[in-house]
Amino acid sequence: MAFAFCRLLGFELLPRLKAIATQRLYRPDDSTEYPGLAPVLSRTINWELIAQQYDQMVKYATALKLGTADTGDILRRFRRANVQHPVYKALAELGKATKTIFLCRYLHSLELRREIHEGLNVIENWNNVNDFIFFGKGGERATNRIDDQEIGMLCLHLIQLSLVYINTLMIQQVLAETAWSGRLNTDDRRGITPMTHSHINPYGSFRLDLTTRLPLDPPRFGPQSVGAQLLLGYDQLTG
Repeated sequence: MAFAFCRLLGFELLPRLKAIATQRLYRPDDSTEYPGLAPVLSRTINWELIAQQYDQMVKYATALKLGTADTGDILRRFRRANVQHPVYKALAELGKATKTIFLCRYLHSLELRREIHEGLNVIENWNNVNDFIFFGKGGERATNRIDDQEIGMLCLHLIQLSLVYINTLMIQQVLAETAWSGRLNTDDRRGITPMTHSHINPYGSFRLDLTTRLPLDPPRFGPQSVGAQLLLGYDQLTG
């Protein structure tokens, strides 16, 4: 479904497939044989079904693009529970064809694989930073109020930007030192990222000086004080 809708919306889906050895390729037609790909080849794409349901597929894709219908409602319509739906079948055929093209390009192009891995590494790094910042209550928003959720997201974005800004300034100061000016090449600088948090303590710092006493007055045990009443109650219980 993802490959099909991305194709209809005019952009290309570039996922990183971990179990790529188990992926299947679909034939464009039966006129050509591919003996070298026989172990991974499957059936032929049903182009006729795609042509029959093309108008309906475009209608749903347009609704997604224009926002005239909720994205979740549209995607829930095309799940495995509705596998007999004709539009679902057509989208599945289009998705299989698009995915087959992507797999061929992915296996053939080293540059494409590097682009996908680099982009996804950036996203995963960013998500790790978000989990590090938004650690309260397991990172879940324990409210259904839209206003509270919006405030939480705005605070998260503010801390994100502050983290990146401070880290950028610190990295600039280090790179300005003469000891580092000639040690880093272009590839090294490409690997530098301001989305690091190993030097940050999200829980705050508590500095204790065990050689000094807290500035608290000594307890007063007058006849009406709480301490005197507790001591009296203790004496009565112990006889």
